Amino acid sequence: METETATRWLTDEEQRAWRTHLDVSRLLTHQLEKDLQPFGLTINDYEILVNLSESAGLRMRMSDLAGATLQSKSRLSHQITRMETSGLVRRENCESDRRGLYAVLTDHGAEVMREVAPHHVASVRRHFIDLMPAGDLEALRRTLTPVAEHLREQRAG
Repeated sequence: METETATRWLTDEEQRAWRTHLDVSRLLTHQLEKDLQPFGLTINDYEILVNLSESAGLRMRMSDLAGATLQSKSRLSHQITRMETSGLVRRENCESDRRGLYAVLTDHGAEVMREVAPHHVASVRRHFIDLMPAGDLEALRRTLTPVAEHLREQRAG
């Protein structure tokens, strides 16, 4: 059993930084989600559309898309079903692997992306980018990169 003296408690400065990060993460996600609502999209829908729109052939294997969006295969399958109903994506069989499926961006999905993307980028600017001094953005990226890399390694391992 771990003793209390072995715990490396957060200092006041570390606690403030951690809680600020949590606040920003939750509040920013909430705001970006709210700004996508008029388009009938969730932040998860938008993330899937972005991944597909940036992929070769506007398609990704479902398992790769699940990994890219940090969703379970089951949750992604339900999400893709909802998005298929809206005509944003479709599923296609993978010829090289009969068990595999692709999620494919439809023409309607690409049209929705062209309409929504400028609004989403404006939202990101308004609620995040434009609130920081330009020099701080690079410092933020440098600071967060090792955290993101560590968490990706933990996920893969």
